[in-house]
Amino acid sequence: MMEVINIDDAHHSPAKAGLVLLNKIQTLFNMDSIDKTRWAFADHILDFFKETGQINRFTGRFFSTGLKPRFEVKELLVQCYFIGYQSLPLIGLTGFIMGLVLTMQLRPSLVSYGVESELPVMVGIAIVREIGPVITALIFAGKIGSSIGAELGSMKVTEQIDAMEVSGTNPFKYLVATRVLAATLMLPILTILSDAISLFGAYVGVNIRSVTSVRLFFTQVFDSLTPAVIKTFFFGFAVGIVGCYKGYNSSKGTRGVGSSANTAVVLASVLIFIIDLLAVQLTDVLGLN
Repeated sequence: MMEVINIDDAHHSPAKAGLVLLNKIQTLFNMDSIDKTRWAFADHILDFFKETGQINRFTGRFFSTGLKPRFEVKELLVQCYFIGYQSLPLIGLTGFIMGLVLTMQLRPSLVSYGVESELPVMVGIAIVREIGPVITALIFAGKIGSSIGAELGSMKVTEQIDAMEVSGTNPFKYLVATRVLAATLMLPILTILSDAISLFGAYVGVNIRSVTSVRLFFTQVFDSLTPAVIKTFFFGFAVGIVGCYKGYNSSKGTRGVGSSANTAVVLASVLIFIIDLLAVQLTDVLGLN
């Protein structure tokens, strides 16, 4: 147990004042009975708030530094190619399977209630409003978030970023700003393409058992397209900023690179769900649903 110190003596020494404070905390909470699990939980809470503040500061640096001239246009186009075009096959395949499976799963239930004719509209709205943007963003986070985190993490631990600073190049503008902007711009385009491919897959799924027109899948979905696409800009920004933050601040050698890639995917996925929740609430308040 810690020795009790007279508080009157503590006014003469900051060290004694600190001991008095610790003594009072120990007496109040009975620190001897607090196990390691509770301390570990408290450490996780502190780490959460600490990392939240660091990510906010990193995001503020992006807006204050990354968007100022001179712009790295060539590198931005390169990143748009890698982030957008090279992600299209995976997202297109997933979108087609998603539309096909969703249609085949919903059809028996709608047939039992006698509303099979509503299947094209129901599938179309479900894909465009929610399933398409969220699933595409999650796949995007898994592919691009981990890629950015691992790439910048390896550059960090091999001191390539430090070498860029010595050579006079701004690594934040060249590495971070271009990737965040490319992710922000490419994800909405990928989402639109994924929605179109998913609707085609749904059309194929319906015509396996019956015959319908492809026009039915597009007649009532365009009213829901604008809010769904707008939120994907925020999805892409979250994936880009988290991936860059984790990679840019990577440490502990090669193990840190793997950790950066892993945590970038996890955190970006959580942020996608949070942003989607806020977007649904906002569109409901504005009457856009």
